[in-house]
Amino acid sequence: MTTAQLTAHVQADAVGELPAPVRPIPHPVAAGVRRAVEGLRSLGPADLVHGLDVDLPWRVGGPCVSTVHDMAVFDVPWAFSAVRARGERFLVRRSLQRADAIVAVSAFTAERVKTLIGKDATVTHLAPAPHLVPADAGTVAAVRARHDLPARFVLQVGTMEPRKDVAALAQACRTVDVPCVLAGGVGAGQHVPDGVRHLGYVDADELPALYGAATIVAYISSYEGFGLPPVEAMACGAPVVATRVGGLGEVAEGAAALVNHGDADALAGTLARLLADDHERADLAGRGLARARSLTWGRTAATTLEVYRRLGVAA
Repeated sequence: MTTAQLTAHVQADAVGELPAPVRPIPHPVAAGVRRAVEGLRSLGPADLVHGLDVDLPWRVGGPCVSTVHDMAVFDVPWAFSAVRARGERFLVRRSLQRADAIVAVSAFTAERVKTLIGKDATVTHLAPAPHLVPADAGTVAAVRARHDLPARFVLQVGTMEPRKDVAALAQACRTVDVPCVLAGGVGAGQHVPDGVRHLGYVDADELPALYGAATIVAYISSYEGFGLPPVEAMACGAPVVATRVGGLGEVAEGAAALVNHGDADALAGTLARLLADDHERADLAGRGLARARSLTWGRTAATTLEVYRRLGVAA
């Protein structure tokens, strides 16, 4: 049997993230229109092309698969500039209409693809990275000291952008009198709410200990195609509070404390209840850890391979 040669067209700053068997073809690091143009470039001959973030080249000689993470530019266009929303709607629609098969990261996203594009998608859930496991007490203590973290705090991890409702979380934390800590970048036009401790970008290797230091990890968002950060927090043994939106409810129901987006009283009440009950937090963390462990990249890869087989590509 001949082993397939895997080639990845990636931005130059992502080459180091590829596993050893994959041959990288680096592109210049770009954003906006330049990045979109790079994504449309012809890749040359291939038995199959898989766009892992929707985009497919303008010319594709063989079968092609498109993975879609969300349909946000259609569902919540207010979260983007008008120009970006129009451009990305065109590119997403074109790629999904062109694709011979579509992979969606959640049943919610698959339903949105069916409604908006009229095509079926195979659901393959995402999974936490292998290094995201509960950190030992010494590592947690070191990270707590490095960042001078309070004894008890609520943590949210992710870039601040219009869909992430950090302001609502900050208000809930003020209501229950617990520090709110944010890790991640701040998008254009966004600002960190008053009273929030902002750590900025945190190295990926520090995340397990940071999750372990938090009393509660929150993920308050108005729209999610999947919601990987709360799953990563659960994989690190943290009790999670999140909004029941999009794919978040699908993967976290029963494993995280879910509240409806916009319900400030429910959010504050859930935080207060968990902060006051060590046993409930521990139980929630245990259920989250079990759910996260059920999501594996091996399972995702096996489902993706079946998609390839249906296209007559994989043996």
